[in-house]
Amino acid sequence: VANVAAPLADTAFLAGVHNFGDAWLGAAAYTIQIYFDFSAYSDMAIGLAAMAGFRFEENFRRPYSASSIRDFWRRWHISLSSWLRDYLYIPLGGSRKGEGRTLLNLLIVFFLCGLWHGAEFTFIIWGLWHGLFLMLERLWLGRRLAALPVLCGRVYTMLVVMVGWVFFRAADLDEAWNYLAIMFNHSAGNGVPLAAYRLALIGLAAGIVICLWPDRLLPWPDSRSPENFSGSAMLVQGLLFFPSLTVLVSGLRNPFIYFNF
Repeated sequence: VANVAAPLADTAFLAGVHNFGDAWLGAAAYTIQIYFDFSAYSDMAIGLAAMAGFRFEENFRRPYSASSIRDFWRRWHISLSSWLRDYLYIPLGGSRKGEGRTLLNLLIVFFLCGLWHGAEFTFIIWGLWHGLFLMLERLWLGRRLAALPVLCGRVYTMLVVMVGWVFFRAADLDEAWNYLAIMFNHSAGNGVPLAAYRLALIGLAAGIVICLWPDRLLPWPDSRSPENFSGSAMLVQGLLFFPSLTVLVSGLRNPFIYFNF
């Protein structure tokens, strides 16, 4: 899914877009690409470790179904968010030294989270962007979201996350600001014809469906309980395994995105 959605994101960010719809399509493609790339990479690590007798915890728990940014960071890159909490946020004082200090601690932690990904202003802005919304949710936004239907929280979270990914993917701040200007200008003119990438659009649609598919309708139970896998679960995974392997073998070498970090 990540590799198939990648051409949309690459074309949008590398060739540039001048069209409102293409800008959102490219941002959505990168949103899907980075999740499936990194989540699958983590699942492979978990599986290979299990073959060697080691048990790794889940690193992703359906982050795009989160209903707030706070909830998102409980589900996204759990090994990193747990490390940030245990070795930065808590030693800084956590939430034990008053509201003002708590907000400052959140901002410091996510500034460092951005800097950890790379010494570029784009990564720093991405970290501060998430830190800002965590602060707002702690102050008043979290209570407002809790009073709304869950769907509203999910839409809000996805908008915040997608805008953040623009900073994460862009080569520099100028490119990020220009891209965002097009995303929020519905009258922008013609641009790169991303709709021509039919296979990529299918991959993007598949990724969105998988992200939004309810847990209760999955054909297998929690992956942390493999001993409970049913025959239908094994059949579905077996059927998916061979065509996936064929696609990977027939394609060019494509390293994981997170190998860059």
